Amino acid sequence: MNLQIEALESLAVLDAELRELTDRHRRDHKTLSDKKEQAKSLEDRLSRSRQSIDDMERMRSDLVGELRQMGIQVERSREKLARCRTEREANAAQREVEELRKLYRDREIELEKLDGLMQQARGEVDSVTEQHGAVAGDLGSSESDSMNRLATAEEELARKQAERELIVPKIKPDLYRRYEMIRQRKGTALAWTRDGTCSACHIRLQPMLFQKLLRAEEFGQCPSCNRILYFRPEARSETNSESGGP
Repeated sequence: MNLQIEALESLAVLDAELRELTDRHRRDHKTLSDKKEQAKSLEDRLSRSRQSIDDMERMRSDLVGELRQMGIQVERSREKLARCRTEREANAAQREVEELRKLYRDREIELEKLDGLMQQARGEVDSVTEQHGAVAGDLGSSESDSMNRLATAEEELARKQAERELIVPKIKPDLYRRYEMIRQRKGTALAWTRDGTCSACHIRLQPMLFQKLLRAEEFGQCPSCNRILYFRPEARSETNSESGGP
């Protein structure tokens, strides 16, 4: 019984350390991944904004060319109006000039709107470029340290996992299965008592259960948190056992 208690206590300590290491490794990995994802998202935004500006510049060039041609047409229509000999010809030429002027003004309005959109897009590019520079700088200065921490954590996890594999065979298979089942549900599977109170959930145990644990013939189970329960004498150090909430 004592050997089983010692093995379970050692296993519980290792599992707590493994859980903490795994959580820290996951957090560090997520932090690094989030920074890379943020940088990639900003790069994509820059690419889309620059492509949009290129498209608008081509549209602007086409509009400017169209305005130039319309300006030529307006001048020709005016010359035509000046050469008219009849009222009918003059009216027709005047309508042509007015229609061309309207089209010209419409294109000017389109050009003004396009210039506004281009200015807005360039402002966004400047803003996103600044954000990307800050994220890239932060990533560049911290990525190496983060990778080193991740590598160190992985080595520590592998070492402690190897230690765990040496302890597991010392525990009876049915007891280990019970331990694992509770640990997967609760996060921690082991609790002890010294004065009739569960160390994990702090519930007061029934006298019959406490007496059974005092005899140290077999493990019990807390009726409240369902963790594996055993009696720990005063001399046993509390630092050798896992602690947990209900």
